[in-house]
Amino acid sequence: MFNAATYLVSRHLDEGRGSHPAARGTTTVTYADLDELVGDVAAAYRTLGLHRDDRVMIVGTDDIPMLAAILGSFRAGVVAVPVSTMQTSAELGAVLADSGARLLVCTHELAEVVQAALPAAPEVEHVVLSGGAPLAVPPSVSLTSWDAFLDAGRAAATTLRDPVATDEDSWALWLYTSGTTGLPKAAMHRHANIRHVAETYGAQVLGIRPDDVTFSIAKLFFAYGIGNSVFFPMSVGATALLDPRRPSPQMVQERLAADRPTLFFAVPTFYGALLASDLPDDAFESVRLAASAGEPLPGPLLRRFKDRFGVDIIDGIGSTEALHIFLSNHPGDIRPGTTGTPVPGYDVVVRDENGREAGPGEPGALHVRGESIALGYWRRTAASRQVFQGEWLVTGDTYVRDEDGYYTCLGRNSDMLKAGGIWVSPAEVESRLIEHPAVREAAVVGMADEHGIDKPVAVVVADGVGEEELVTWCRDGMAHYKAPRRVLFVDELPKTATGKLQRFKVRAALAEGVGDDRPAPEPAV
Repeated sequence: MFNAATYLVSRHLDEGRGSHPAARGTTTVTYADLDELVGDVAAAYRTLGLHRDDRVMIVGTDDIPMLAAILGSFRAGVVAVPVSTMQTSAELGAVLADSGARLLVCTHELAEVVQAALPAAPEVEHVVLSGGAPLAVPPSVSLTSWDAFLDAGRAAATTLRDPVATDEDSWALWLYTSGTTGLPKAAMHRHANIRHVAETYGAQVLGIRPDDVTFSIAKLFFAYGIGNSVFFPMSVGATALLDPRRPSPQMVQERLAADRPTLFFAVPTFYGALLASDLPDDAFESVRLAASAGEPLPGPLLRRFKDRFGVDIIDGIGSTEALHIFLSNHPGDIRPGTTGTPVPGYDVVVRDENGREAGPGEPGALHVRGESIALGYWRRTAASRQVFQGEWLVTGDTYVRDEDGYYTCLGRNSDMLKAGGIWVSPAEVESRLIEHPAVREAAVVGMADEHGIDKPVAVVVADGVGEEELVTWCRDGMAHYKAPRRVLFVDELPKTATGKLQRFKVRAALAEGVGDDRPAPEPAV
């Protein structure tokens, strides 16, 4: 038997750490408090009739209820499916229906989106709402407040609070990703994967300790964020900071001053925002180490952050399919501009177009294997066969290894791009742009900003419409991070003889400054 909730929470009581703070959100809970709360949630799930491997979708802001909903799923033997809070109702409805979830837990900030999404998912039987907000549900769905839900768990039989007899290979966590294909799909992770990332990157790269306090800009619905704020700190009995607010430099300054975190996690875009802010130079004095992932961290950005704030950043690469980081720089061994070396416990190889291992200096497709690799994608056979090849995960990244064994990212070997560390499908954004009556053609590519970080830029053929209107049009119809940061106008897009878009020529033209370059409004980080 192995249950991730026992590993992350209950065993700390047996080892004498019950009074240590486990998480600080809008309230603070010790490990003893959290163990009691997780037991309430697990029992409440089971009183609602959920059984092994049923899915619980969780759409909420980072705070104690969301943490308990995830850990309670593990204890009850059901599958936690935390999803992005940045989705539109149509996007949420699609993944909710795809997951087959019978129960949805949400926080009050997301009530309106959830209400509009529910009609698309007839298999949902129960909704649990944390916080006060109006939420109308279909007649076939029961609506319960978070407090009433917990009361039901407390009143349940003691046996319903006990961990279900899961084993290492039992489903624990599904995380939705667009990955290499552009369509949302759930990477299925087992209970053992959670322990593996804690014992590899957490223990052997971060060197996490019980006296650490972690603070992650990436939220709990990301693989990166749930590792930073749950798996790593709770694997050793440390403390996690949770904040339901949207990240901003001001919010970071408040939490740095009030809670004195020792480990800080963000993406390159946010490190750029911190450098552009008026944070005092000693704001990070409590932080012993910072980490970056989601997209390559430009070397100059790393150096400027260290020079100003006095903290090293270790850049790494992970994926939803691998659950967390498998290739990273290490404390005391940082090579700016590279992604470092393999995390202990993982094998990494670069393969050329013929599938052979590439030599030093030869670019190729990055492959990784390790015990945290997902079991596959839920109901996505073709994509699973493409990405999960035997023991190996095909990451979709193009890399090169130098003579010393350090790896450098050269980009994606597909047209997918990242915005703020989140995968964006150009085709999806182009489709939204073309829905506008004034737009005839559209191409979306990634272009580096002033920090060297790729952001989505649209090049369109259109009449009688401006840049700001098109950016707003995209933000109104999809998650904001998918919207282009810039919209440039051209008379025609480059195509092949058969009419296919030549995206590489669009990138080259942008690099040469082709097109109308009026600035677009920059979205909040």
